[in-house]
Amino acid sequence: MDKLKEIAASLAVDYLLPPLKKAVNSVMEVPKDVADMKDKLDGIQAIIHDADKMAAAEDSKSRDEIKAKVKQLVETSFRMEDIIDEYTIHEEKQLGDDPGCAALPCKAIDFVKTTASRLQFAYMNEDVKSEFGGIKERNGSEDSSQIQSSGGNQNVPFDNLRMAPLYLKEAEVVGFDGPRDTLEKWLKEGQEKRTVISVVGMGGLGKTTLAKKVFDQVRTHFTLHAWITVSQSYTIEGLLRNMLLKFVEEEKRVVEHSQSVPTMDQINKMDKWSLTDEVRNHLRHKRYVVVFDDVWNTLFWQEMEFALIDDENGSRILMTTRNQDVVNSCKRSAVIQVHELQPLTLEKSLELFYTKAFGSDFNGRCPSNLKDISTEIVKKCQGLPLAIVVIGCLLFDEKREILKWQRFYQNLSCELGKNPSLSPVKRILGFSYHDLPYNLKPCFLYFGIYPEDYKVERGRLILQWIAEGFVKSEATKTLEEVAEKYLNELIQRSLVQVSSFTKGGQIKSCGVHDLVHEIIREKNEDLSFCHSASERENLSRSGMIRRLTIASGSNNLVGSVVNSNIRSLHVFSDEELSESSVKRMPTNYRLLRVLHFEGDSLYNYVPLTENFGDLSLLTYLSFRNSKIVNLPKSIDVLHNLETLDLRESHVLMMPREFYKLKKLRHLLGFRLPIEGSIGDLTSLETLCEVEANHDTEEVMKGLERLTQLRVLGLTLVPPHHKSSLCSLINKMQRLDKLYITTPLALFMRIDLQFDVCAPVLQKVRIVGGLKEFPNWVAKLQNLVTLSLRRTYLTVDPLPLLKELPYLSSLFINRSAYEGKVLQFPNRGFQNLKQILLGSLFILKSIVIEDGALPSLEKFKLVGIPELKEVPSGLYKLPKLEVFHAINMSDEFQENFNLNRGQGQWIIE
Repeated sequence: MDKLKEIAASLAVDYLLPPLKKAVNSVMEVPKDVADMKDKLDGIQAIIHDADKMAAAEDSKSRDEIKAKVKQLVETSFRMEDIIDEYTIHEEKQLGDDPGCAALPCKAIDFVKTTASRLQFAYMNEDVKSEFGGIKERNGSEDSSQIQSSGGNQNVPFDNLRMAPLYLKEAEVVGFDGPRDTLEKWLKEGQEKRTVISVVGMGGLGKTTLAKKVFDQVRTHFTLHAWITVSQSYTIEGLLRNMLLKFVEEEKRVVEHSQSVPTMDQINKMDKWSLTDEVRNHLRHKRYVVVFDDVWNTLFWQEMEFALIDDENGSRILMTTRNQDVVNSCKRSAVIQVHELQPLTLEKSLELFYTKAFGSDFNGRCPSNLKDISTEIVKKCQGLPLAIVVIGCLLFDEKREILKWQRFYQNLSCELGKNPSLSPVKRILGFSYHDLPYNLKPCFLYFGIYPEDYKVERGRLILQWIAEGFVKSEATKTLEEVAEKYLNELIQRSLVQVSSFTKGGQIKSCGVHDLVHEIIREKNEDLSFCHSASERENLSRSGMIRRLTIASGSNNLVGSVVNSNIRSLHVFSDEELSESSVKRMPTNYRLLRVLHFEGDSLYNYVPLTENFGDLSLLTYLSFRNSKIVNLPKSIDVLHNLETLDLRESHVLMMPREFYKLKKLRHLLGFRLPIEGSIGDLTSLETLCEVEANHDTEEVMKGLERLTQLRVLGLTLVPPHHKSSLCSLINKMQRLDKLYITTPLALFMRIDLQFDVCAPVLQKVRIVGGLKEFPNWVAKLQNLVTLSLRRTYLTVDPLPLLKELPYLSSLFINRSAYEGKVLQFPNRGFQNLKQILLGSLFILKSIVIEDGALPSLEKFKLVGIPELKEVPSGLYKLPKLEVFHAINMSDEFQENFNLNRGQGQWIIE
C-alpha cells in the first residue's frame, strides 16, 4: 500500500503539477494579457483597413482571398474585444465586494468563482493568441505598414485642411443653368391640368441638387409646397403623413391658431385612407407644388396619385428618378414632361473641379502647371458632378505639387480599371473611402447605421461616435471638439452632406448621398461593421454581428436575436416591441455600449422595468421621443453611462438611484425635474432642460457643484432666486451655452441684473418676462448668439449690444420687445451676420444707421403688422444676400415692391 501511495505521489508531481502550475501562471498573467490586448487592438484595426484597401485594388480571385483573410482578422479582433469587455465587467463586479474578505470562509465560494473566471479568460486568451499567431504568420507581420496597397492614392496629406463653406452657394452650382431654366418654365407656366415633371438620370448626375435649386426658386409661386424624400424603402402611409405634416406646418405659419388644422397626435393615428382624404382636403382649391425626390418603385405614382387632387389650377409634381420605367408608369393618368439630365461638358466639369480643388485660391482658376493633368483627372469623372466634387475635395491641397497630382492620376486610373462593372461614381467613392485616414473610417461607416436618406442630428451623431470609442483624445480639446473636427473633415471631403443648420449657423443635421450609402453598406458587410436586419433573413445564421440596425419588423427580429457580440443596437421603427422582447435585451446583449430607440417602438410600458441586467458597459442610452414615463430603479447599474437622452419622452421624475451615475456627462431632456442630489453627478457637461422650481434653493446649491458644465438649460426659474442664479453662473467658468426660461405669466417678470464673470459663454437664450435687459449679457466678450423670446422689454436693447466683437446671430422674437422703434446704431454690430425679428406687434420702425451691420448676410422679418416701411438703410448693407419678409402688412409689401430694384438679394 505504501508503495502505491509513493507511485501516486510521483505521478502527481510528474503529471498534475506542471499543468496546474501552468494554469496558475496563466491566471496570474490575465491582467497583463488584457492590457497587451488593448494595446494590440488599434494595430490590428489598422491591418484590417489596409488589407481591405489592398483587396479593392486586386483582381476578382485575389480580392476574394484577401477578403476572407480580412473577415478572419475582423472576427479575431471581435473576440479580443469580447475578452477585454468580459474581463472589465468581472473586475468591476469584484470591486463591489470588500477585497479584504476574499480569504475568509464566507467568501470562499466567491474566491473560487474569481479564480475560475480568470482561468476561463486565460484559456480564451490562449485561443486568441494562437489564432492571431496563425494570421500573423500568413500575413508576414502585425505591423500595418508592412501591408501596402498596389493601387489607390498613397499618402495624400490632409493635415492642413482649411474650413470651407459647408453648403453650396449659387456660384458653386455649375452646369445647371439650362436645365434649371427649363424646369422653372414648366413649373410656373403651361397648362392648368396637374402635371408631373420628371428629372431622369443615373446616380451622381446631380438630380437632387438641380431639383432643390428649382424648388427654392418657384415655391413662392404656389400656395402650398412640400419636399418629400422617397428612396427605396418607404411606406405610402409614411410619405402621406410627412406631406400632411408639412402642409399643416405651412398653414399654421400663414394663419395662426387655425382651428381646422389636425394635431400631430391625430395625424399619427390616421391610416392610409384617412391620410389620403386629409391631404386632398388640404390641397383642395389650392395651387401646390410637391417634389418627390429619388423615386425607385414603378408602383409609386399608382399609390400616390389619388392624394394629389387635380383642381386644374396649375398644380405641379416634380419627381427625380434613376428609372425611366417610373416615368412611364405615370403616363396612364397624368400629364408628363420629362427632362433627361445629361453629364456635364468638359468645360463645365473643369469649372466645377476648379471650384472644389482650389477654392478661392487663384481666383477660381487653375495654375498653368496643373492644367493638363487637371483635364486628364476630370475626364475620368465622365461629367458626373458627384464624382467631380469628391475628386476635387481629395485634391484640395495648398502645395499644388505636379508630381503628387500625376501620382494621384496614375492611382486613380489603376483604381477605375480594376472593377469595370461598377459605375464610375461608385468606383471613385470607393477610392475616396480608401483614402480616408484610419481614424475617420469608422466614423464614416457609422452612417450605415441609419436608414437610407436619414438625416441624423449632429449632436447625437457625435455622442454616439464617442460612445463607440471612435474619437481619440487630443491635448487641449474635449472629445466633442475632436469629433466635431472629424465631422467637418468628412464634410470637407464631400462624403457627408449638411442637411440643415441651426438659427445660429451651426450644422444641425447631416447625411450621405444614396450612392455613398450603398458604398458604406457594402463595406459594412465586408468588415462586419454593421448589419441592417430585414424580416426575410435568419439572423442566427448571419455570423458575428457588431452593430445591429432594425428598421422594420422590430418585434420579431429583436426577439429572434441572441448575440453576445452586439455592441450597438438601433431600433428605427413605429412597430411596438413586446415587453418580453425588451426585458430579454440585458441578457441577449450584455456587452452593449449604445442602445437607441426611435419612433413608437417603446409605446405603452416602461422598458426594462425590473432591471437593466448586466448592461454595465452601456455608455449611450436614448429613449428620445418614446412614451416612457418612469426610469427603473436599476438604472444605477449603468455605472459607465455617459449620455442619457430623454428628449420628447414623458419622464416625470428621476429615481434616486439615478444620482449614482458618476460618469454621466450629458443629460438631455425637456423639463426634467431634479433634486439637489444632481450635485453628485460631478462629471456632467450638458444639462438641459431641467426644472428649477422644486426645492429651488437645494437644486441651485447642487448645480453649483457641477463645475464641468458647458451647457445648462434651466426652466421655470422663479423671480425670487436672482442671487442663486448669479452665484451659479459665476461658479461655472467653463459654461459655453446658457438657456434660461422663466414662468411665462405676463405679471411675473424676473430681475436678472447682477455681476457675472463668464469668460467663455458664447450662446445665451432667455425666454420669459424681464424687468429690464440684463447688463451682464452686454459684457460677454465671446458672445456669438443671443436669442430673446417673450421677454416683453420696453427699452431698445440694441445700443447695449452694439460693441460685442463676436456677436454673429441675433434673434428677437415673440413679443421679446414691446417698443415702437429698434435702432441699429452707427458703426454698430460689425460682425453680425444674421438677424431675425418676429412677432413684434407694437414695432413700427427699424432704423439702420450709417456703418451699422457691415457683415450682415441674412435679414428675416416675420409677422410685424405695424411695420409699414422697409428698414431704413437696408439697401446700403454691402453683404446682404438673403432678405425674408413673411406675413407682413400689405403696405409693407407695396413699399418693398416700389424699391426692390435697389437690392440684389435673394428675396422670399
